[in-house]
Amino acid sequence: MAEKLRGTLKSMNIVKGYGFIHCHGEEYFVHISAFKEKPFKILPEGTPVLFKPSKGLKGLRAEEVELALENQEDFKQ
Repeated sequence: MAEKLRGTLKSMNIVKGYGFIHCHGEEYFVHISAFKEKPFKILPEGTPVLFKPSKGLKGLRAEEVELALENQEDFKQ
């Protein structure tokens, strides 16, 4: 079982339902369904996140993603 990593959201397209997380020089694909808390209207670039890394058919993936903020209420809109 993989430990959670801390990364930052590089991009997230809520309409398309996917984005990328940057962590330790790597980029991880993330689908909106991987987020533990929903719904989000916006997730700005640079948002800190915790996630479990995995390897998909097309490369690195992020699973079980959660915001790594002191006050998550700031992002619930």
